[in-house]
Amino acid sequence: MTPPRPAVVAVKLTPVGRANTYVLGEAQPTPRCGDAVVVQSDSGTALGTVVRNIPQLEPKRTPTGDQPPRVVRIATRDDIVARMKHKHREQEAHRIALLKIRERGLGMKLARVEQSFDGSKLIFYFTADGRVDFRELVRELAAEFRTRIEMRQIGVRDEAKMYGGYGTCGRPLCCTTFLHTFEPVSIKMAKQQDLSLNPSKLSGLCGRLKCCLRYELPNAKGVQHGGCGSEGGCDNPSGCGAGGCASGGVCRCHG
Repeated sequence: MTPPRPAVVAVKLTPVGRANTYVLGEAQPTPRCGDAVVVQSDSGTALGTVVRNIPQLEPKRTPTGDQPPRVVRIATRDDIVARMKHKHREQEAHRIALLKIRERGLGMKLARVEQSFDGSKLIFYFTADGRVDFRELVRELAAEFRTRIEMRQIGVRDEAKMYGGYGTCGRPLCCTTFLHTFEPVSIKMAKQQDLSLNPSKLSGLCGRLKCCLRYELPNAKGVQHGGCGSEGGCDNPSGCGAGGCASGGVCRCHG
């Protein structure tokens, strides 16, 4: 007999980005859409907001494993106040770090600062063209905030995923809605779709080739899907990746 599927809820940890699925405990009350909850995952404890779940996708999104990401509790007033204080500290840390980066002339662009929910560390995300010696910067930040400092270099695609935005198709960026990972994209993929090789039309907000160029390649039967990789808007009302290009449907776009 197949064991019953655990109850799950969709939770967004940041205003921008895709929702993640977390398992509810058997005795836990089911939070409503818009409720703040404390969740536990491999990356630690965090505060998020419950968003609308899509029942048809629950079987695919239900976490697996011995210790799946789970909901710890519905957030209390103290949890929410603590998170507000963390946001204020993140803003202050971002401001001070920018000043120190400029003073030292470091070749790095600060993207975001995050404080862990337990207040044990500050994480600084940045982009850079190459390696950056930030050891002295870390020492100064640690002395300033008296906490553990982590510097994480990310790519420009990850930066766009953090900020969010809308593509030329008029829809939210794929990386903030349904893409899990970034796959390699080459100009050859645009040539295979007979697209104009104009960089301004093939590049996304990140400045790199659009991710949708990859999953809109002609399939095994030679059917070409067009879609957001084309130069105009997308006529598919469900959008690319939601019954459209990514799932094998036909997504027609116009120039």
